[in-house]
Amino acid sequence: MVSRLGLVAIASTRVPAMFIFGDSLVEVGNNNYLSSIAKSNYFPYGVDFNRGPTGRFCNGKTFVDILAELLGLPYPPAFADPNTAGARLLGGVNYASAAAGILDETGQHYGQRYSLRQQVANFETTVYQLRTTVGMGGGNLSNFLGKSMAVLVFGSNDYINNYLMPAIYSSSYNYSPPQFANLLLNNYARQLVALYGLGLRKFLLAGIGPLGCIPNQRASGQSPPDRCVDYVNEMLGTFNEGLHSLVDQLNRQPGAMYAFGNTYAAVGDILNNPATYGNV
Repeated sequence: MVSRLGLVAIASTRVPAMFIFGDSLVEVGNNNYLSSIAKSNYFPYGVDFNRGPTGRFCNGKTFVDILAELLGLPYPPAFADPNTAGARLLGGVNYASAAAGILDETGQHYGQRYSLRQQVANFETTVYQLRTTVGMGGGNLSNFLGKSMAVLVFGSNDYINNYLMPAIYSSSYNYSPPQFANLLLNNYARQLVALYGLGLRKFLLAGIGPLGCIPNQRASGQSPPDRCVDYVNEMLGTFNEGLHSLVDQLNRQPGAMYAFGNTYAAVGDILNNPATYGNV
């Protein structure tokens, strides 16, 4: 769930573009152009989407597709698509990459992916293109970026494709769960400050959902049948609470508008009250 006041503040003036950063939850096809086994450009992905399989890791639209529709914007195209240039940049760009994390090493067993740091660098490339090839310079560019919305969805892979894979990654040996959460938050904060420095002012930061309830974890045998893995869900509290606090801190920056999306509560409500959402 996102604070209603937070979204009202972000969208109070017309949003000209959306810039999407994240992982498979919001990817639209960047990994199609990378040497990665984390791809979804084939059926049954996209079976309910009017464009078919595009690289979205779902049957239909992602939540940022729906958000774009609500804002009257086109779906932001994948940064890695060679056609994402010129006037196509004016509605925004999607930098999200499946298997990506806040930490550079997260998800490396899947092959190439754009980590958070690389996605910020890719956004810097877009800003350069807006300034040079699109001819949006000076005050016009600042105004455009200041009114645009940035959506960031990170953290899940840092757990399921790093911390919770001790056979491949050493992070769980080097950090306790609270220490690891703080490591993630410190790295996240640095990149958010960088995006602010590049001109973005309106941000929606999504927290991590209940990862202990995803099939990947429930199939691990660490919980009774039909139950979530409680200890995995419990370790996410430090990160989500810390991200919420970080939003409050970052809102002290001049002209900044940050909102926290409580993904954990939203998904938890779906799991606990499926009939409300049309599931039985």
